[in-house]
Amino acid sequence: MISGLVEYLDSVKARDPAAHSRWEVLLYPGVLALGMHRIGHWLYGGRLYFLARVVNHLARFLTAIDIHPGAKIGRNFFIDHGFTVIGETAEIGHDVTIYQNVTLGGTNPSTGVGGKRHPTLRDRVVVGSGAQILGPVEVGEGAKVGANAVVTKDVAPSATVVGIPARPVPVDTVHYSPGFVPYGTPCAEECDPARIRVGELEREIEELRGEIEAIKRTRQPAGKEPAAKAKSA
Repeated sequence: MISGLVEYLDSVKARDPAAHSRWEVLLYPGVLALGMHRIGHWLYGGRLYFLARVVNHLARFLTAIDIHPGAKIGRNFFIDHGFTVIGETAEIGHDVTIYQNVTLGGTNPSTGVGGKRHPTLRDRVVVGSGAQILGPVEVGEGAKVGANAVVTKDVAPSATVVGIPARPVPVDTVHYSPGFVPYGTPCAEECDPARIRVGELEREIEELRGEIEAIKRTRQPAGKEPAAKAKSA
């Protein structure tokens, strides 16, 4: 048990450069919220729903983090800062990192499979601040959800999605931030799908202009200047 706690604290410290010691990490609201959730989830599994809710409400009061006691959470889960909501049927894998103001929200139970209404996050997922992941969608292993993204469809493993609605980033994010990507958001304009598309369109326009000019030159009779040049003369 002690070795598991030490492993967890070290995993948090590795993801947060502001942490200087394990003792400091113990004071993090995300760590306290997770510890209390383990108790609430145990009570929930024993059908002691009222007591589980009491623990849940106490944790929310102390940390501003609301984790439903029915949510399933794996090892080394880290909520950096707080103000996060995790629904009843959410499933979270190992080594997942979530930043502040994130919602793992539910949809109409009739649209879920077997009553599942909340997302599933596979191992090593990173969710940036303000992101909303809604419905029984699956975020694949190693995927990253950018800050303020709204995810309503499945995310492929190792993909990085940004925007509203969330779309995959069309470049390799490892080039910009090797290893762990804080907030799940590549910090480069080249990672913005809209900017990339605008750049592609501008290049296509320039190529078309060049082709039009070439066509004009081939159609111009020999010895005659273009009409624009003749007028200026």
